[in-house]
Amino acid sequence: MKPLTEQQIRASFVNCSRGEAKRLPVPRELADVPWEHLDFLGWHDLGAPDRTYLVAEREGDPVGITLRFASQQRGYRHRSMCALCLTTHPGDGVSLMAAAKTGAAGRQGNTVGTYICTDLACSLYVRGRKPVAPGGRMEESLTLDEQIARTRTNLFAFIDRLSA
Repeated sequence: MKPLTEQQIRASFVNCSRGEAKRLPVPRELADVPWEHLDFLGWHDLGAPDRTYLVAEREGDPVGITLRFASQQRGYRHRSMCALCLTTHPGDGVSLMAAAKTGAAGRQGNTVGTYICTDLACSLYVRGRKPVAPGGRMEESLTLDEQIARTRTNLFAFIDRLSA
């Protein structure tokens, strides 16, 4: 992913108003982000624990979405799988996140949801740059590039559902 500025991030959001995008918090240390290892930039709103944001690069342009998720308390023995990177996590390591649809459907309250790693570190899990609990990443016959491509395909399929 190419490095992004705060202005590029704010302008990229497709499922909220320009005013909302102007007010949402953006990560402060953008210069420290490991852009070359990311398929998307994801962060949580520390002031609103049920909100999170994601910006992906698609065909050279950033596409941002706002997401909401319910805090869940699951037992440690329960495991869930991220629909983007196919990493499994115990407890609340994967959350159902919902994004408002774009346009009139979104203004009417329609949403689309998917299960995503709660910490939004899918790119790092796929590349082996962030450790997971035992059994979190299954051994695959796909190459690393193919796993990265699959993660991006899953991400863009979710983003495409926002405008469908």
